[in-house]
Amino acid sequence: MTRTHRPRLGGALPFLLLSLPLGILGFVFVVTTTSVGVPTALVWVGIPVLMLLLAGTRGLADLERARVRGMLSATVPRPYRPLPEGPVRSRWLARARDAQTWRDAAYLIILLPVGIVEFTLVVVFWSVSLGLITLPVYYRFLPEGLYAFPSHDLRWVVVDSVPTALPWMALGVLLACASVPLTRGLAAGHAWLARALLGPTQRRIRAAEAGAATDTGAAPGVTAHNDTITANLPAGHSVAR
Repeated sequence: MTRTHRPRLGGALPFLLLSLPLGILGFVFVVTTTSVGVPTALVWVGIPVLMLLLAGTRGLADLERARVRGMLSATVPRPYRPLPEGPVRSRWLARARDAQTWRDAAYLIILLPVGIVEFTLVVVFWSVSLGLITLPVYYRFLPEGLYAFPSHDLRWVVVDSVPTALPWMALGVLLACASVPLTRGLAAGHAWLARALLGPTQRRIRAAEAGAATDTGAAPGVTAHNDTITANLPAGHSVAR
């Protein structure tokens, strides 16, 4: 099993804010290259587009692995199968037949809705909490020198002095305290998603561990591939034999 890792707030907050623009980039890239490359592949025009899809998907997936490692301190091994020796065509076919390539594409598509949820929750919770905390300072600079909720025409709540702002400031502090574990929890969930789709499957981990332990005569590329997977497993990870 893998121990639950809670990322630090300083890395989790910018990570979640970046998930939305990167999700848009990944979604647009995968959908556009697939919709253009697949129909035109019959007349060979789409072959370069599909090659761009394969290479770009892996590149964006590597960017996500680096982002998770650098900002969340969570390692996601690079689980691609070694490319065969031989002509360029066979190497591209190996990329296309590797299931990890399509798991990368699935992650890039899922990243958009996940990024929307993460960005929305983080912005709402932190902006509301910080707005309430600083309310005793800025209410006097608002129109009429007061804060009215929901509007100045319909005043359900009116803050026009420091004493009336202090209860809302206290509420903002409580909301900020709740925003910290929420942010770290969302980041931990995203790290789990990255490991699930961008990292090796349990079957591949077992194969890599078995190969690293017993296959001393394997080709150098296969041995390096197995060593990379097993060396980068999360701390405390174990696979049932």
